[in-house]
Amino acid sequence: MNKVILDGNSLTIQDVVNVARHFAPVEIAEESRREIIKVREYINEHWISPDSPPTYGFNTGVGKLKYLNVIMDQNDTFQNNIIMSHCGGVGEPASEEVVRATIVVRLNAFCQGVSGLRMEVVDRLLEMLNKGVHPVIPIQGSVGACGDLAPLAHMVSVLVGYPQAEAFYKGERMSAPEALKRAGITPIEYQLKAKDCLALINGTTMFTGMAALNCYDAQQLVRECEISAALSLEAVRGETAAFDPRIQLVRKHKGQIDCAANIRTLVEGSERVTEEARKVILKTDVLHHEYKPRVQDVYSLRCLPQVQGAVRDNLDYVNKIIEEEINAATDNPLVFWNEDGKLMFYSGGNFHGEPIAFAMDILSMSVSELGNISERRSFNLLDPTLSYGLPANLAGNPAGLNYGYAIIACSASALASENKTLCFPASVDSIPTKSNQEDHVSMAPWAARKAKMVIDNVAKILGIEYLIAAEAISLTEEQLGQFKLGNGTSAAFERIRKDVKAAYCDTYMPSQSTPAIELVKKGEILKAVEEAIGKLK
Repeated sequence: MNKVILDGNSLTIQDVVNVARHFAPVEIAEESRREIIKVREYINEHWISPDSPPTYGFNTGVGKLKYLNVIMDQNDTFQNNIIMSHCGGVGEPASEEVVRATIVVRLNAFCQGVSGLRMEVVDRLLEMLNKGVHPVIPIQGSVGACGDLAPLAHMVSVLVGYPQAEAFYKGERMSAPEALKRAGITPIEYQLKAKDCLALINGTTMFTGMAALNCYDAQQLVRECEISAALSLEAVRGETAAFDPRIQLVRKHKGQIDCAANIRTLVEGSERVTEEARKVILKTDVLHHEYKPRVQDVYSLRCLPQVQGAVRDNLDYVNKIIEEEINAATDNPLVFWNEDGKLMFYSGGNFHGEPIAFAMDILSMSVSELGNISERRSFNLLDPTLSYGLPANLAGNPAGLNYGYAIIACSASALASENKTLCFPASVDSIPTKSNQEDHVSMAPWAARKAKMVIDNVAKILGIEYLIAAEAISLTEEQLGQFKLGNGTSAAFERIRKDVKAAYCDTYMPSQSTPAIELVKKGEILKAVEEAIGKLK
């Protein structure tokens, strides 16, 4: 894995994923390192003094206590007290990947050189990341302004080696001092100095790290949903005219154009999505359809470029917001050079998580729609009035003795409806905190957390669609086997069948559904398809 070099400007979502999930090594760019050192040297020379003017969080209290002065002789105690008092998170620990994403985003924020903390503090946090010391950070307790105070305080409690703090090291949970010792990070007990603590704990960091991971996973699901849709299209021998490029071009939306192009690529070479295949009257057609031209399919197939394409466009916007935020300095106060070469502190509100709250709400609603339309396709494949002769419930022979796939499809329905509740926007909520000092907050942490829940639910819904579409194709193989699948859909079908064999009759459903869902979570079907036909748009 190539190293990720942080400079405060060029971190990408893919970089965050590589660090969080694949342990890519991280370095600080030399230019950033020089600026951080230069700024801190000026602070040490001109601001570490009893005569320094009151500056928020530097020589004053924080929050509602901002009007109370902190004398420099007591600043070490002040740093320690901030950490201890702000470790107010609750709930289960954040996952390893979220903790790692949090740390790399925080480190990158320092690289613009406007946070004012010491370089050795940055290096200590960097060493924790690269050596795999992962603080135990409770997942609940942040309202998204001022940033992630409680979660980041838990991170810092490990950095300073508090005996009561905990961390994971090589998968084992232990005290912070023990984790630092095993990782070879010294000294074990570490003292923060003026401005260090506030720079570390004040910022849009953990929820932005989560958001970056969510963006990556959502983009993967978009392409998975196009593959599952194409496989369902093959299962019902659907019409392809709806994906003609001319239809998409006159509406002009890029997402729609790209989605339709992917469907055409996936079914290219297919003999099932042809009029000749549609003329075959299936033996399982309990309604005894006579051949009639299909004309057009249901919306969940015909309109998938318009629906799933809109999701693509939304996610492009969300990605833009998150890539800007992972390259942002979001603590308070910030320090800037004036025209006369003097360094000044400026209080602002970059810690407010509203942009991320909006972005994650949009992502949740968009990804939920992937689940909604996928669930409809699975439903249609089981209904003989909608599936053009497929067996009812895709039940094996004899039907009645065999029940089929209606219950696992009902799970997809339950998940789709669960997502609708999770899509209530977090960003429309606010609750005043800290004596009304923070009278409006973003709730971005909850927006990011529930977006992850939606993503996980949709992965299951798509796994169920893959399972049902593949079984529909297998059940009709006797009559339609001579009509080959498309180049991309055949790769998807074969990859599914490698882990999930055709059932033809009732079997223990988890032996089919669990591996199908795992294929989505691991991206195995997407990987197999792109190896066969090239990268999808």
